[in-house]
Parts: sequence; C-alpha cells; structure tokens
Amino acid sequence: MTDGPPLIFDRKAIALHRTRAARRNDETFLRTEAEAAIAERLSIVKRDFAHRLDVAFDSAERMEAASQSADLATSLLTLHTLNDLPGALVQICRALKPDGLFIGALFGGETLTELRQSLAAAEIEIMGGVSPRVAPFADVRDLGGLLQRAGFALPVADVERTVARYSDFMALVRDLRALGETNALVERSRKPMRRAMLAAAARHYAERFADPDGKLRATFDIVYLTGWAPHESQPKPLAPGSAKARLADALGTKELRSGEAPPKRQR
Repeated sequence: MTDGPPLIFDRKAIALHRTRAARRNDETFLRTEAEAAIAERLSIVKRDFAHRLDVAFDSAERMEAASQSADLATSLLTLHTLNDLPGALVQICRALKPDGLFIGALFGGETLTELRQSLAAAEIEIMGGVSPRVAPFADVRDLGGLLQRAGFALPVADVERTVARYSDFMALVRDLRALGETNALVERSRKPMRRAMLAAAARHYAERFADPDGKLRATFDIVYLTGWAPHESQPKPLAPGSAKARLADALGTKELRSGEAPPKRQR
C-alpha cells in the first residue's frame, strides 16, 4: 500500500498533449469563455494586483517556494487533471499573501457525459468490455468543500454549463485535441483505437445525442473557484439562518435546488 493521492492521470501524457496543443495554437471557444469569465469576476474586485501567479498544470503541485508572495493567483482549465487537487489548493492558498485572491476555472460536473456514454457503448459492442477513456470530473459542491479544506476564506464555487453543437464526431475530437484534453488516464489502453470502435462510437453518439438538424450535442461544465487567503480584516460568516439576502441574487444567478442542473448555454 502506497501513501499519497491515487494516480489517476499520466502526467507525462498530459504534458505531451498540452505541448502539442500549444504548438498548434488553435483557439477554442471554451478557453475563450473561461478567460472572459475570470476577467469578469476580477473586474468587480476594486484592487490592484501587483504580484500575479499563473497556476499551470506543471506548477500547481510544487509551489512551496512561492509562500505568501502573490496578490492574485489564477488557473485556466488545468486543475481538473491533477492527481492531488486538494494538495494543490493548499499550496495555492499558501502562495498568496494575506487577503490575496485565487480564481480558477476547471472542467467538472457532467462535462463530456455524451462522449463517455457513447464510447462505453461502442466498446461493449466491439470489445465486450469497457476501459477508462474519459477522465472523471468533480461535482461543484465537492470542489467548494475542497476550497474550505484548503484554508481559503469566503470560498465560492459556481458552475456554468455550455452545450456545444458539432457538425460531426470528429469535430468534437479536434476541439478536445486543441485543448490538450485527450485521454491521459493512467489505466487507459495503450493500443490505438480501432476503426470499428471509432465508427461505433460515432454511430452511438449520433443515435443518442443529435439534434433534429443532425448536429451533435456536447456538455461542458466549467466550475469557477474563488477564495481568499485569510486575513483579519475579512468579514466573518453570518450565523446560520441570519442572512437577509440570497447569495444567488447578489451574484445575479439562479439558485439551484439539490439535484437541479445548471442553466445551459448553446453554442
């Protein structure tokens, strides 16, 4: 039995995929949306951030040297591929100066649920079994809990859902490659996907997740994490039941009941 977090992701494979994506330099609407959402959240914070820290995939888990050095830390669509996300959030919190701000965007929730189901159905049909092909994604409530456990004050986790529409199955695959989000699970099959398997996946996808015009739906839930490094000047949380206004009203969002899906954006 080994200590430490489980090894879900192959770090070398992730680095390779993202290096290839960076070389292609293909702009993706998901990255653009996440950048705009982070910028919007920063725009309402009336503060100058002199020392900023960009938390990339290859730095999030080794930030001890940055202790209390940053006013602002941001992360754009990288944290969901970490083996030790709780540990990385602890390190990010420690890297911030007191009252420093962290804003991160990562995939979560029901992201790529259509692809996951289609690949599983195809593999059962062709191979008689299922192997890991789409990474697991954390729920927004669990991610909010991780912020608290990491030591952030005033933690907020919210999710925005985009339902993209693609002309065909390979158009979705190309977008995932442009993001560096192809399969990098440790337990993935190392054999190239058979043509019959790819054709079956495309067929299952079209049968189950196509709109009347033939375009394929793909769900992407981007979770936004916001938290502050603790400082004595920060407001203290109210006692349970004493709030006079709803957080959803303040954020301009819809309050969701337990089990209710977030609002959709169409692409």
